[in-house]
Amino acid sequence: MREILRAPNFGRLYSTRLLSAVADGIFQTALASYVVFSPEKATTPAKIAAAFAALLIPYSIAGPFAGVFLDRWRRQRVLVIANTVKVALVLVVAGLVLADSTGAVFVGTAVAALGVNRMFLAALSAALPHVAEPSQLVAANALSTTSGSVATIIGAAIGAGIRLGTGSSPAAAATIVLLSAIAYGTSAAVASTMGRDLLGPDAEELASGVARASSGRLPAMAAVAAVGRELASATRYIGRRKRAAHALGAISAHRFLFGVASLTIVLLDRNYFATQRNVNAGILGLGADIGAVGVGIVVAALVTPPAARRFGTTTWITAMLLLGGVAIGGFGLPFQRGLLVIGSFLLGVSAQGVKICVDTTIQQQVSDLYRGRVFALYDMLFNVTYVGAAAVTATVLPRSGRSVAVMSCLAGGYLLAAITFAWLSKLRKTSSDEFSGRNRRRYASVGCRTTWRYRLWSQQR
Repeated sequence: MREILRAPNFGRLYSTRLLSAVADGIFQTALASYVVFSPEKATTPAKIAAAFAALLIPYSIAGPFAGVFLDRWRRQRVLVIANTVKVALVLVVAGLVLADSTGAVFVGTAVAALGVNRMFLAALSAALPHVAEPSQLVAANALSTTSGSVATIIGAAIGAGIRLGTGSSPAAAATIVLLSAIAYGTSAAVASTMGRDLLGPDAEELASGVARASSGRLPAMAAVAAVGRELASATRYIGRRKRAAHALGAISAHRFLFGVASLTIVLLDRNYFATQRNVNAGILGLGADIGAVGVGIVVAALVTPPAARRFGTTTWITAMLLLGGVAIGGFGLPFQRGLLVIGSFLLGVSAQGVKICVDTTIQQQVSDLYRGRVFALYDMLFNVTYVGAAAVTATVLPRSGRSVAVMSCLAGGYLLAAITFAWLSKLRKTSSDEFSGRNRRRYASVGCRTTWRYRLWSQQR
C-alpha cells in the first residue's frame, strides 16, 4: 500500500474518492436525520423500504447509461462534472430543507443527486486500473474501497454530531447539507488536477466513441435501444467468463442479505432499543452499529490482500459469506444491544472482504473495452438486490424490527450462498483444468510447449 500511495496519479484519484465519500456520509446523514429520525415522524418497515427504493433505484437506472458513456467519455471529466452537478443539486436540497419541504420536488432533487453519484462511483472503479499496476489491484481495491467506506462513515459521524449538537430543526439540517456541498466541490477541484486522458478510456476506444458521436445525434428511443444493445453485449461478455459471472452472483446474494440486515438494524435501533420520544438514543445506537461496521471494514482491508494471496479469492469469498452467517446467527438473534454491535462489526468484515475480492476479479477478468459497462451492470445488481431485500423484508418484518424467523432465514441464507458459490467455483475449476497435471506433461513431452502456453493464456483471458 505504501508503494501505491507513492504514485502521484493514484494519490489524486484516491483524494477525489475520499473527499466525495465524506460528502456522501454528511449528505446521507442529513437526509436520514431529517426524514427518519425526526421525533414527529413515525417510522415503519414500509416507510424505510420506500426510502431505500427512492434513494437506490436511480443508481440502478443511471448505472447502465453510466457504463456505456464511461467507455466513450474521458473519465477524468466525468469525475469533475459529476461532482459539480452534485454541488448544484445539493444546494437546491439545502434550500428545500430550510423551507421544511418534503414534497415531490425535495424527493426528486435528492434522488437526482444520488443518481449522479452512481456515474461518479462507476468512473472511479473503471479508472483504477489506469493508476495501479495489475499486480497491485487487490491492495489498491482494498485501500480505495475500504477508505471510501470509512470516509463515508466519518462523514456520517460528522453529520450526526452536528445533528445531536444543534437539534432537529430545518435550519440545522440545511447546515449539514451545505457542508456536504463544500466537500463535493473540493473533490471536483482535486479531480480537475489530473490529466484529461489519464484515466481512460484508451485512445483507440475514445476515438471510436468520438467517431460514433460525430455521426449525428440519435433520437431518444434509438439511444435507449443502443444502451440496451451495449448492455446485452456486456452481459454476453460476462457469460463467457465464468469466474467473473460467479463473482457477480456472490456479491448479488451478499447484497440482498446485507439489505435485509440493514433494514432490520435500522428498525431495531429506531423502534426497539429506543422510543418514539427519545430518538437521540436511536441515533446513538445506529451510530454505534455503523461505527462497528466501519471498524470491520478496516479490518477486512488489512486481512483480505494477504488472505487472498494465500488462499485465493474464491476461498476468501466463501469464508466471508460464512462469516456473515455467523454474525447474524450468533450475535443478531439474541437481540441484545451489545451483541448487535459485535455482529455489525463482523458484517463489516464480511461485506468488505467480499467486495474487495469481487472488484479485483472483475478488474482482472474484464478488458478495458468492456470494463465501464460491466461495472455498470455490477452497480445495477448491487443496488437492485439491496432494494429488493428492503421490499421483501418490509412485508414480513414487524415495526419493532425484532423477528426470530427473519434473523434465522438471514443466517441460513448466508450459509446457502457460501455453499453455492464454492460449489459453482469448484465446477469451473474442474472443467477448466484441461491443461494441468498429466496433460501438461503430455504436451511438453511431444514438443508442443508453445501451443500449451497459448491455450493456457487464452483460457486465463
